[in-house]
Amino acid sequence: MIFFGRGALSDEAILKGIIGDGILQRTTENKLYEQYFYFIKDATFKHQLSEDEAASLYTDTILAFIENVKNKRFEGKSAIKTYLYQIFSNKCVDFIRKTTTNKMSVHDAQPIQDWLLAMPDESRNMLQKLISDNEINVLYERIKNLGEKCQQMITAWGDGFSDNEIAKELGYQTANVAKVSRLRCMDKLRELYRK
Repeated sequence: MIFFGRGALSDEAILKGIIGDGILQRTTENKLYEQYFYFIKDATFKHQLSEDEAASLYTDTILAFIENVKNKRFEGKSAIKTYLYQIFSNKCVDFIRKTTTNKMSVHDAQPIQDWLLAMPDESRNMLQKLISDNEINVLYERIKNLGEKCQQMITAWGDGFSDNEIAKELGYQTANVAKVSRLRCMDKLRELYRK
């Protein structure tokens, strides 16, 4: 059994915990997430990302690392911190490239906005309402495809509840654990949108 104190987990404890099962695995993953949480702050400064963007990329990093450990792609040639930082840095750079290239402008909604402005007020309002209603319906359909816990969490977060309030309401140990779970749910939701 691995003891989880207040200090940082050793690389060995992290690897054993991730390949463990049940509570050990979840606890290890949450401690790992918290242990290098400061990467987010570094990215907001170094890469000029918003905190939400950096948090999303950090969550992707942790999930990629966990998957690499489980699939035996992490060979331990470097410290876990170094390995995570490299993945995280690459994800930040990739994100910046995607958002600054001309390819992204294809996905911008600006031309639709220009088109809407050219319409008469009554038609524009009706079309905007249809688009908005459709987007909301699509969102609710995607959320229904997530598990019940994710549905509750995303709905509560969408209603303005803090991670601390969500943790208390849904029975998580801390606000950070609730945040990790919420970000995982958001990642699942993003995946559903990509499909």
